[in-house]
Amino acid sequence: MSPSALPYRPHNHDACVAQALTEARTICQQHNARLTPTRERVLELIWQSHKPLGAYDVLAVLAADGHNAAPPTVYRALDFLQQHGLVHRIASLNAFVGCTHTDKNHHGLFLICRCCGNVLELTAPGVSDAVQSAAADEAFQPDNMTIEVSGTCPGCKSDTAHD
Repeated sequence: MSPSALPYRPHNHDACVAQALTEARTICQQHNARLTPTRERVLELIWQSHKPLGAYDVLAVLAADGHNAAPPTVYRALDFLQQHGLVHRIASLNAFVGCTHTDKNHHGLFLICRCCGNVLELTAPGVSDAVQSAAADEAFQPDNMTIEVSGTCPGCKSDTAHD
């Protein structure tokens, strides 16, 4: 795997996926929400990559797994996962990534590598506070805030430096 195919921060990816699924089960249990096998599999597929997955990407893998899922099933699963704070929608890509901060009420701030497609979710309260303050200065009440920053990750930056 080339450096550009790796996530921004090296880690044990299998443990990362397992932890996300464990957190999802706990959150759903706390909210009396049903994490069906299809919802859990959709979440697992999203976590298996640091690249955002679209609904039809998920559907293709489910079909390859032998699931007889239709697009509405996948969209309902993604809506459920999003409502419970388990995934984020990356609007610019019309795709989804796993939420790395399920234990916190937060705004989405994402670094998106335009070369390899990896996404890193950041925690940057100062950025969120600055946007909230600027909105308040305009008497605007935000309902939702997601910030997507595209650029080049360290792996791709070093790859292009060697070309």
